[in-house]
Amino acid sequence: MTRIADLNPTEVWEHFQMLCDIPRPSKHEEAVRDYIKGWAELRGLETVVDGVGNLIIRKPATPGYEHRPGVVLQGHLDMVCQANSSTAHDFFKDPIRPVLEDGWLVARDTTLGADNGIGVALALAVLASEDIPHGPVEALFTLDEEAGMGGALGLEPGLLQGRMLINIDTEEWGEFYMGCAGGVDVNVSRSYATEPVPQDHAVLRLVVKGLTGGHSGADIHLGRGNANKILLRLIKTLEVEGGLRVAAFKGGTARNALAREAWAVVSLPQDQAASLPARLEAFQALMRFELADVDDQIVIAAEEASANDVLAPADQQAVFSALHAAPHGVKRMSRRVEGVVETSNNLGVVVVEEGKAFANLMVRSLLDSGTWMLAQEIESLFRLGGFEIQMEGGYPGWAPDPTSPLLALFQEVYAREYGKPAQVKVIHAGLECGILGAKYPGMDMVSFGPDIRGAHAPGERVSVDSVGRAWSFLKAVLAAVPA
Repeated sequence: MTRIADLNPTEVWEHFQMLCDIPRPSKHEEAVRDYIKGWAELRGLETVVDGVGNLIIRKPATPGYEHRPGVVLQGHLDMVCQANSSTAHDFFKDPIRPVLEDGWLVARDTTLGADNGIGVALALAVLASEDIPHGPVEALFTLDEEAGMGGALGLEPGLLQGRMLINIDTEEWGEFYMGCAGGVDVNVSRSYATEPVPQDHAVLRLVVKGLTGGHSGADIHLGRGNANKILLRLIKTLEVEGGLRVAAFKGGTARNALAREAWAVVSLPQDQAASLPARLEAFQALMRFELADVDDQIVIAAEEASANDVLAPADQQAVFSALHAAPHGVKRMSRRVEGVVETSNNLGVVVVEEGKAFANLMVRSLLDSGTWMLAQEIESLFRLGGFEIQMEGGYPGWAPDPTSPLLALFQEVYAREYGKPAQVKVIHAGLECGILGAKYPGMDMVSFGPDIRGAHAPGERVSVDSVGRAWSFLKAVLAAVPA
């Protein structure tokens, strides 16, 4: 087992060790927040907890830097909690125990929480430092970022004193972000009637697994498989062949993660059940062909199961037709920023059981108008199927500002330290910068971070060397903020 606190730079990794030790699922960050608050107060730092539970810690300027502009270091305390189905891990009780592999710290069977634990650890290292020159520093640690941006949305205007904000929540070292997508969750639900499983039917559990998963924004353009969409396609295929009835369906575990696994309990006439293995083998081969080089380890299988009831025919048709037709993936590429997704949707979670069908679809767009266009199209589709629709957690995008003085400072310091220009990008993911910028107009913002791979999926990893480079760079930027 890797002792995280022994990695270099130890002043950063000791804080990430703490973040791995204290469970911090979205909406359950109180323990880690209170620990950090007590830690800061023992060091004589000012702390503020706002009305929704966000934590602000203030550190005075070092001598000689009192007249520099204040800088806010910002990250979120929660993490996406995903584990492989074969892994017994309780994210509410169990610590994360990663290992070191070829220069990467990796959690093999769960998410690691490097998103955004590394950003939080970097900010804590600044707060703990005694030898880093800097002007006034505030650390803003928000709650509930991964489950709807609740902390940022609830942050009170007027609390932050700094006018420059460094968001430490991106995943490509050497890339600086000056804009991000906004988004909204579209939750759809519908009751359905049931009837007994037909007497001549065999009951089976269809399973889709073995997919890579990933971040529903940053990875949406890669064309990876979505277990929900694949299983829905299989169900419609078997319906067309005749006789399939659905008893239950579950797929995906997080709104902002690509669904890696899904299953459905179905019934089939006995003669069709006998030929099902061959049909599943053919369908699996087709999916591996379509997903070649991105998700060709997909597994599609059937297991014995039991059920008493299935959806009534009219309800099955309405529910699964709407889900099958629901969009997933890239809707439109940006015409303003080359190579960047403008608008997308993720069919993240589907649950059909006990008389209730539910699905969460997460819409993102660089344009707020694009977010609402696609969200309303989804609403119209599901209303045709008799669903109730609730839109929640809407948040604005972060409009790029190529003239940002903070961005210019980042580029200048990077070129000086590394002898080459940094890349400046816009990300198709929901950073909190858009929300914070709306609450604090005129706030100058840049986002950066170390190399993180597989965020929001088991196997998430972070490059140890890139964390060291991010730490050295952050110190250099703070020292270089002009008076």
